[in-house]
Amino acid sequence: MRWEDWKPFYERIVREMGYSVEEDRKAAELLRALLLEGDEYILREELAAVVGRKAYVFGAGPSLELALKEFDFSDGTLITADGATTALLDAGLLPDVIVTDLDGRIPDIKLANDKGAFLVVHAHGDNVEKMGVYVPMFSRILGTCQTEPLDIVYNFGGFTDGDRAAFLAEELGAREIVLVGFDFGDTVGRWSKPGLREHARVWESKRKKFEFAKELLEWLEKNGRAKVEYLRPGP
Repeated sequence: MRWEDWKPFYERIVREMGYSVEEDRKAAELLRALLLEGDEYILREELAAVVGRKAYVFGAGPSLELALKEFDFSDGTLITADGATTALLDAGLLPDVIVTDLDGRIPDIKLANDKGAFLVVHAHGDNVEKMGVYVPMFSRILGTCQTEPLDIVYNFGGFTDGDRAAFLAEELGAREIVLVGFDFGDTVGRWSKPGLREHARVWESKRKKFEFAKELLEWLEKNGRAKVEYLRPGP
């Protein structure tokens, strides 16, 4: 997704969610500075070499646990959206790529990173403090933002970790994107926030995020080069 295509979505998101464009820009600049200081960043070409033609993108919806038991994912690249990383580790799977705004369980993200997973860390106005604490802990990091891209901080489109991971897969060469644990219902998966111990009823801001994520994924289905499909566990 080009910046010109993303900008109208972003302007709506800022308006409806009450975000600050200026704070988002400051966050992107901070992430760039942290990446340069730590020298653990990678470029898009390096991450593209990791993403195959088929990519499984794992969201943190309540159906994820059953899907991990029911299906085999050995024929594609495994990309987790933040908290879904914990579910994959619990199932004995190591993600190839983790897309995170640092809202997930950091010890699990760090464990996966130490074992070889690449990180895609996203900057926005609400996670500045977390970036300052956690980015120096990680290695093999690609930086992303939701404002105008900088030289080593990219913007491939997408809003939530889940749909942003799908846009990333498309941009880096996947031609089949399989979405797992993308439920968008009235229940939030227990992996979505570190404080959750059980699945929870969706709250209003999360519902709005679901609506934007669904809209963006529909855009990707219609306008992207990759085939996008949802994998649902039965029955």
